[in-house]
Amino acid sequence: MMNVNFAVTAACVLGLLYFGREVLQPVVAALVLSLAIAPLIRTAGRFGLSRMSATFGALGLVVVVFAAAFSVLGANVLALTSELPRYSAEIRAKSKSLQEMTQHPLARLAPQLLEGTPATTNHETSVRPLPVEIHERASTSDAIAKAIGVVSGPLGEAFLVLVLLVFILLDRENLRDRVLRLVGQREVSRAIKGLEDAAEGVSRFFFAQLVLNVMFGVVIGIALWLIGIPHAALWGAICAALRFVPYIGALIAGAAIALFAAAVEPGWMLAAYALVLFLILELLVAHVVEPRVYGHSVGMSALAVIVSALFWGAIWGPLGLLLSTPLTLCIVVAGRYIKGLEPISILLAEAPDTNDAQRFHHRVLSGDADAILEDARAFLRKSTLARYCDKVLLPGMSLASSDLLGSQEQRLRATVAMVADTLAAGHSSSRSRRRRISMLNESIGAHLRHRREERLGRWQGSLDVPARSVILSTAMPGVREEFMSELLVLVFREARLDARSFVLKQDESNADSAPDAGQLISTAFIAYPVESELPAWTAAVTELRAALPDVPLATIRPHDSMAEELSQVAKHVDLVLQSCEEALAFVAPGRSG
Repeated sequence: MMNVNFAVTAACVLGLLYFGREVLQPVVAALVLSLAIAPLIRTAGRFGLSRMSATFGALGLVVVVFAAAFSVLGANVLALTSELPRYSAEIRAKSKSLQEMTQHPLARLAPQLLEGTPATTNHETSVRPLPVEIHERASTSDAIAKAIGVVSGPLGEAFLVLVLLVFILLDRENLRDRVLRLVGQREVSRAIKGLEDAAEGVSRFFFAQLVLNVMFGVVIGIALWLIGIPHAALWGAICAALRFVPYIGALIAGAAIALFAAAVEPGWMLAAYALVLFLILELLVAHVVEPRVYGHSVGMSALAVIVSALFWGAIWGPLGLLLSTPLTLCIVVAGRYIKGLEPISILLAEAPDTNDAQRFHHRVLSGDADAILEDARAFLRKSTLARYCDKVLLPGMSLASSDLLGSQEQRLRATVAMVADTLAAGHSSSRSRRRRISMLNESIGAHLRHRREERLGRWQGSLDVPARSVILSTAMPGVREEFMSELLVLVFREARLDARSFVLKQDESNADSAPDAGQLISTAFIAYPVESELPAWTAAVTELRAALPDVPLATIRPHDSMAEELSQVAKHVDLVLQSCEEALAFVAPGRSG
């Protein structure tokens, strides 16, 4: 039933957008322009102008700038119109030469053979009557009527958009109150937050896009003028306008400039210069300037930009192409606060609304270790391994452990082991050093401990070290507890501390220790009892206390542990910590940031 209701609603919305486009287009265009002009009005208001004065001042400035630009462009268009016959002749000549160059030799041979055939003597086929065409002379009144019809359409629509824009800007507070009234009192806080986000972030994005495209048009116009292309100001303005159309606009602008440059001179060098110049500037702006100017506070994915351009272009034509990015961006922002639009925001937003732990959960279930390691490297470039464990690895594993199906448990263990093994060797290590890990016979913690013993020996390092310089991390036999113990060793070793692990009551070989090894230990950690029974864990802690009477004993409480167990655990240790960062701050103050 829900699917049927959704399909009916979607059909009604699409029908309203398509059949009501004559009414909706000017209204939506005015709303988008109001968001673009809003930063200019706010700037004018900071100089002490009233709301009405700031609004009309900003509108007046925009109208004057556009009028001046259109007057200059109109002069260039008239000059270009008078030179079109010469440019058209050059284009036809180059098209013919290209056709001859690309034509197959056998295709050029056929006309030559046909030229040698004798002409027919049939009078009926050699003499053909000339077609008679009757041209009706258009009167002056018809020409004037056609001119008025061509001009009044765009001018009338522009005037309508301008009137709507004025009323929207002057009455925006009243419009906001009406929207909040429609939303209802329960959702008023979310609605206000959404409106503020649209008014601030989205309007800044539009204004930055406007300024950046205008500057691009100015730069490309000057560059084309320097290499000798006529009407450079016109082509700069065309580039600035077409850049508002995502992706397709830049391609059309580059092709138009190259075509016009080819029509200016007989050779191809000027067209090549113009095309290379445009490509360099476009790539520089698209990949260097725009990411710095726009940032990542508001945006859509690249696929969403293309899909939105196709959708709005099919619904509203050329105006839909121009408005596709701002319209979809408004919907994405609204989807963060309006539940009905949330699926659109999730699908089209620049980054999905998932945290690092959820992303780790999704990728570890699919066995995508490469993506996990890329995210880990990006995280560790800005933070510590302790914070990565607290914010990403452990919460992500907790989510994954509760959502396992069939063979996903084996995949989870192998993927996490590979990630932890790479982090143990250094998070900047290359992919070639990783190897596929089989987890059939041992847990992740046992695997990490055995790899460390292979590299550093049975005692995981030299025993000829200063007294109280070793941190001991212990655990009862168990998958989760051993993994927590080994993870803590990784955290300490990443901070350049001498940390080693030990499994309590694992076998007899682990029970004997080196002489006076207890004098080397400064702090001992024992994994929180997650899988082991509390009486067995308590007995093991008691033996550890007897072996290390002067060493402080601490544990780290997992986020998903039971509260009633905490009081029993706290009686047997000196300190219960909440995270790996707290543990690192406890043993080495100042290194956990």
